[in-house]
Amino acid sequence: MSAAAIPEPGSASSSAPAPVRGLEPVQGRRRFLVAVLAFCGVVVAVMQTLVVPLLPHVPALTGSTPAAASWLVTITLLTGAVFTPVLGRVGDMYGKRRVLVASLGVLVAGSVLCAVSSHIGVLIAGRALQGAALAVVPLGISIMRDELPPARLLSSVALMSSTLGIGAAVGLPVAALVVQNFDWHTMFWASAVLGLVDIVLVLCCVPESPLRSRGRFDVIGTLGLSATLVSLLLAVTQGADWGWTSVRTVGLLVAALTIGLLWGAYELRTTSPMVDLRVSARPAVLLTNIAALLIGFAFYANSLVTAQMVQEPTNTGYGIGASIVVGGLCLLPGGLAMVALSPVSARISAKYGPRTALALAAAVMAVGYVVRFFTSHSLWPIIGGATVVAAGTAIAYSALPALVMRAVPAGETGAANGLNTLMRSVGQAFCSAVVAAVLANITFQAGGRTAPTLHAYLLVFLIAAGAALLALAVTLCLPGRPAAAGAGTVGKEQTASRTFAEEGA
Repeated sequence: MSAAAIPEPGSASSSAPAPVRGLEPVQGRRRFLVAVLAFCGVVVAVMQTLVVPLLPHVPALTGSTPAAASWLVTITLLTGAVFTPVLGRVGDMYGKRRVLVASLGVLVAGSVLCAVSSHIGVLIAGRALQGAALAVVPLGISIMRDELPPARLLSSVALMSSTLGIGAAVGLPVAALVVQNFDWHTMFWASAVLGLVDIVLVLCCVPESPLRSRGRFDVIGTLGLSATLVSLLLAVTQGADWGWTSVRTVGLLVAALTIGLLWGAYELRTTSPMVDLRVSARPAVLLTNIAALLIGFAFYANSLVTAQMVQEPTNTGYGIGASIVVGGLCLLPGGLAMVALSPVSARISAKYGPRTALALAAAVMAVGYVVRFFTSHSLWPIIGGATVVAAGTAIAYSALPALVMRAVPAGETGAANGLNTLMRSVGQAFCSAVVAAVLANITFQAGGRTAPTLHAYLLVFLIAAGAALLALAVTLCLPGRPAAAGAGTVGKEQTASRTFAEEGA
């Protein structure tokens, strides 16, 4: 029997699978499962933006160059993109809690590495390890699908998925406070301690799921996917510095295309693929992943430009001259909005379907950028517009895993959500490249320095609004019922997916 034929825990027709010996969950532990996994997600998401306030100071602190300092962000994007789908697949095959604990252990190791050194090479290596821990979020979603009853699943998954945005919004002001008031190594020691706390909580409160997907681990497919992603993301993130027509940039793009085609041909032939391309090609899965890429793009523009815009000096004619801490705090209301709206998104998904929730989210994000376009001259309207965008992001990030889970078998939840999280990261990488290009090329002289013009920021808002509207269009093309998404898979193969999709009925 395939993994998809295993009914989900808590469904009316399910008979619970035999628990793994010695790991029988007890109700007292399971009661805190959602809170523990969500806390893990927030800690991991904070790591993604932790060094952003520090970047302007890194060359002086480490004796490096600005180009080398930028790798503290780029490397986490690369390792997160590679390891998220891979560890999701490993968790499906060998145990999700086991891989979750290992991912948190890698985060702790990376944090300690950054805390004990000021050498740029060591810092980049530590940040690479921190980025690999991004797999915690899809692993947590997969554990929730295995362990929670249907009545709690939607709201819990919504919260877990939203932690990516919540952590990013919280991480910036917290890191800014540390950079301004303490030794910068302190934030990495704090990261290590939080990671250790996460590990203890997971071991105490999260049971190991007995559900496993069958087959062998696809080593060749993993290497092919990794090479494709690294080539693509290196070209995208470094193209502005290297030159978009340079040999390195073009060579990497050609390599990504060539390796990607060969990888896809191999994955279609192997019996136990790293990514099941046949499942991924279904409209319900493919369009959801495209929407995730566009949503990731639209979300990241908000994070990238808000703090920078309010910190621009007043002699630019539009800047407010705010401090680094105030710049970070501008995103905090958005983070709080994401916490508050994740259960609202779950209710919308339960009552009207996750497609409706995602369409609403994309529309709200577009409206938020329209607000930002017309109100970018004073602090509170800027915060208001940023919060509207964050509200849309919260609903979107909550709806995306629901759309994925109703379209894939239970045994592929970790890998499928890992791929969806990867698409968000790819969207963020493209957004970073576009924003950097716009702000670097539409400039003027203000107070003896080169600064982006107001029109540069407004153009970013228009591009991000366009991405949100494209996400809306893609979402409206999604099949309305999971049965449409599962074309070619009938009977028992869709038991788990139907159970999830119908839980709100």
